[in-house]
Amino acid sequence: MSRNLATSLGAAVLAAAALLAAGTAAAQYTGPGARATLTSVQAVLDKPVDDQPVRLQGRLVRQLSSDQFLFSDGQADIRVEIKPRLLAAQPVSETTRVEIAGEVDRHRRQGAEIEVDALRVLN
Repeated sequence: MSRNLATSLGAAVLAAAALLAAGTAAAQYTGPGARATLTSVQAVLDKPVDDQPVRLQGRLVRQLSSDQFLFSDGQADIRVEIKPRLLAAQPVSETTRVEIAGEVDRHRRQGAEIEVDALRVLN
């Protein structure tokens, strides 16, 4: 392999890794009819609306099942569903501050929960 090709390939690999490490950058519609993103657990609990976008900061205080956790923002608690692949990159404990992004999933019997699409460790 030529040196230029190896250098180009290395640069492409580094660029791809940087994009993956940059975190979650998701497009979100902000025009007419857009739903505001909720930023507190209490706001979700007060008026849960299916598919309402949320972005919350707090801690995963307890694991309830393989993909269910109790999340607290310091003011209120809510059940969250997190796919194992979102937790695979780094260890997270009850003392780790995280930011979660996802949407509200309202259940008749179990109340509201958050389906997490992205998780970022803050500390």
